[in-house]
Amino acid sequence: MTAHVLVADDEPHIGRIIQTKLEQGPFRVTLVGDGPGALAALEEYPDIGLVLLDLMMPGLTGLEVLARMRADARWKTLPCVILTAAGHDQQRAEALALGANDFMTKPFSPKRLYARVAELTAAAA
Repeated sequence: MTAHVLVADDEPHIGRIIQTKLEQGPFRVTLVGDGPGALAALEEYPDIGLVLLDLMMPGLTGLEVLARMRADARWKTLPCVILTAAGHDQQRAEALALGANDFMTKPFSPKRLYARVAELTAAAA
């Protein structure tokens, strides 16, 4: 079964690295470059099974997108991983309090990210 993953990151090269790694397995990836694009993709693709959100994005931050996801019954339990270059303890605590399933700092291991995505999508299936 192919899981659909939404990757929201304003750094195109990071998005492509993630997409390349995930598409080596049973994942289909939709890439967007900002917060509003992430929300639009969630509306457009109801089969999205996991969201990878960059913390710092134009339009809406990853935390703002996550808060809107958790406020909407359709996405309240949709697995979500926050990715960030910042990685401050306060941001981590806020993301987890908002309902993020994980919080990974950049640079991240593509292999570790793949494993976490596989684990979360399998648990949600």
